Amino acid sequence: MASTVARRLGRLASNNCYFFLCDMQEKFRPSIRYFPEITNVADRMVKAANILDIPVIATEQYPKGLGSTVSEIDVSKARVFPKTIFSMLLPEVKTIIEEDSKRRSVVIFGIETQVCVQQTTLDLLNIGFEVHIVADGVSSRSQVDRMLAIERMRQSGAFITTSESILFELLGDSKHPKFKEVQALAKTSAPDSGLIASSESIVSHLVKEHPSLFKQNL
Repeated sequence: MASTVARRLGRLASNNCYFFLCDMQEKFRPSIRYFPEITNVADRMVKAANILDIPVIATEQYPKGLGSTVSEIDVSKARVFPKTIFSMLLPEVKTIIEEDSKRRSVVIFGIETQVCVQQTTLDLLNIGFEVHIVADGVSSRSQVDRMLAIERMRQSGAFITTSESILFELLGDSKHPKFKEVQALAKTSAPDSGLIASSESIVSHLVKEHPSLFKQNL
């Protein structure tokens, strides 16, 4: 009974999850909104994974044309896979994550929210994994696409959370032997990646476009 409850709540531990870094590549830098901010978040998540011995799987979408993972993120300890499909769930990746029966959760961050992140999330949910979306670590060219994709993934069963929330949940206790190392990553709050402003903007747009719907709910 306890394990069933824990699974439903989406509890994370360093021995029950993988970190997925999705397509944080150089050619996307000019077009993705808040790219520097989500790069910062991705970097701290990868560093935390290395400290806590959490396996990191990274993908690169058509790296021949779109470049490698940006230099700000150190993927030297990650398993990096090139791809042309949008989902990260390549056959090789699926084999890796199914080898360890104790790791049944995936924490995902990267781009683009409405394409590769969303398709990866749906594929993982479909094979029975729990998925945690790092909301301050995903973005898109369009913030409408970003926010509605996050909502779509939430509706499909993914957990929507933040980088700092995940880091401290993984620690669980200030007496954790790696507490100071991970805490150092979170001493400076994650940068503002426009989540609140984007949410308010989308709601405002919907109210203007469909005022009757909102009047009915008042």
